[in-house]
Amino acid sequence: MSDRLTKDRVESGLLDRHDAREPKKYKVLLHNDDYTTMEFVVEVLIRIFHKSEAQAMTIMLAVHREGYGVCGVYPAEVAETKVDRVHKMARGAGFPLKCSMEGE
Repeated sequence: MSDRLTKDRVESGLLDRHDAREPKKYKVLLHNDDYTTMEFVVEVLIRIFHKSEAQAMTIMLAVHREGYGVCGVYPAEVAETKVDRVHKMARGAGFPLKCSMEGE
């Protein structure tokens, strides 16, 4: 009886799921503005993205010089949560810091 069940599952494709796809990943970006301080951006990167001070400085300088910086690459739900946390932290501190996510 189990042979028939297994055979049916294999034929229908239910059992052979070894090629399961990775969830789509998203880059989380910080965008430059004329009001948010560099120090605050570094703090965001350390507290929310768990970057070292050196990593945070590098990303902050990219934001400042290039207009945006990549904070990390995450599955959709994690990326959405990080974007939301950045906006809440920035608004709480009185900064208009923009954070977004884009598909990889």
